[in-house]
Amino acid sequence: MTEQNRPLARRTALGLAATAVTAAPLAVLPAEASAAAGPRPVRRLRAKGEVGRIRLSWEGDPYKPFVDHYAVYGARTPGFKIGPDTLIAKTIYASFAHDRMGGNRQDWHYRIVVVDAAGNRSRPSAEVSGHSTESVVVSGKPIATVGSFDHKSLEMALAPNLSAQYRTKFPNGVDYTFGTSKPESDWSYIQPGPSDAWAGNKPSRATFRFALDAVPTAETWLAIWLLDTHASLAGAVTLAVNGTQISEVQLERGASRGSLEGDATVPGTPLKPSYVELPVPASALKAGENVLTIDKKIGSWHVYDALGIFTR
Repeated sequence: MTEQNRPLARRTALGLAATAVTAAPLAVLPAEASAAAGPRPVRRLRAKGEVGRIRLSWEGDPYKPFVDHYAVYGARTPGFKIGPDTLIAKTIYASFAHDRMGGNRQDWHYRIVVVDAAGNRSRPSAEVSGHSTESVVVSGKPIATVGSFDHKSLEMALAPNLSAQYRTKFPNGVDYTFGTSKPESDWSYIQPGPSDAWAGNKPSRATFRFALDAVPTAETWLAIWLLDTHASLAGAVTLAVNGTQISEVQLERGASRGSLEGDATVPGTPLKPSYVELPVPASALKAGENVLTIDKKIGSWHVYDALGIFTR
């Protein structure tokens, strides 16, 4: 029997077999290992529309591998390309609020890319579409307003950073009459709460007076746009019309910069605008002078963008 045809020993044969098995996948092993170790795309990406913003949320695996951040991509048209021009934000959370959209409805389309601690990127998520809600400021008819709904507080008294003068300027709180009072002198850009030592650690009230020839037959709405609130003690406001409480609203946490800065349209601003829009019961209104009161009994300050009474 020649050397070429002699049967191989079992050990030798197994060794060769092992070599054959391991040699074949060597060319694809790095790619397979990278895919296995890289981040998986997020799941269940959802979009919820609100006034002035769209809230995104999703599910993922933040520790398999360790996620450095989520890259949020978006565009006004569907089927958009992932790239620097469509990158909206990076976040470490499984949620993101795409805000500062103003009162008009905006339609957007989004995809998320996961980036792990090693810099590996996942495949883009499935695309999700959403739209912001049109504000009553846009769809309604104004009855009485103070300020401009423009994500700025600069047209109001003491803005943008003279909160320390509040007690001197408004010792009894703000009392504003639409048609005769002026925003730049009679409406404070900031309303303090009992957590604010600079305002005496006491509750505050802002009063807004407006006249009606008759109670509107159409729905009446109150819109309060805030430029920013305290980051940890945003607190709540109690809203009443002619002594009838219509709502107690828990305010959203802000960035604690609105007491110092007055323009949320500046690129890169940390300010966090928020919005309160709700119907006013017809039973709370009357012909003649009406009085809206905003009581801050809990928490720290909030900063106004604008407020108004509308019908729609």
